[in-house]
Amino acid sequence: MKPKNIGLIVEVIVASLIFILLLLNLTGNIMFAVVEGKSMEPLLQTGDLVLVVKTSPNDIHVGDIVVYKRPGGELVIHRVLKIDKAGNEYLYFIKGDNNPLPDGDIPYSWILGKVVGINGNVFKVPVLGYLTLGLKSVLGK
Repeated sequence: MKPKNIGLIVEVIVASLIFILLLLNLTGNIMFAVVEGKSMEPLLQTGDLVLVVKTSPNDIHVGDIVVYKRPGGELVIHRVLKIDKAGNEYLYFIKGDNNPLPDGDIPYSWILGKVVGINGNVFKVPVLGYLTLGLKSVLGK
């Protein structure tokens, strides 16, 4: 196979994967989140783009990184340190890796999803999130 054909095949595969991820994003089962701040350094840095999958409370485990939404609307990306159950409600004790203090117990109803990773390695695209952060600062949101 000619190198020119291999490049075309790779481009088609990458474009297809991007299309599939965007389609899944529209369903609400997968979302992208941009890291902003130092709370998860050195693992996650400002500008990293992470893939987040919606998951059931049973599929969130100690050590997982989750994205949750605070009542004021702020999104937070932190690690689960402990899991408790109060009645029918799961509570996740969460903390940023680089934060001195934990966030406390977060109810499952606040959790948007779990950051995708393989064998403890988080799937992230460094720097790509700066596009979103730049737009956010220009638009003032």
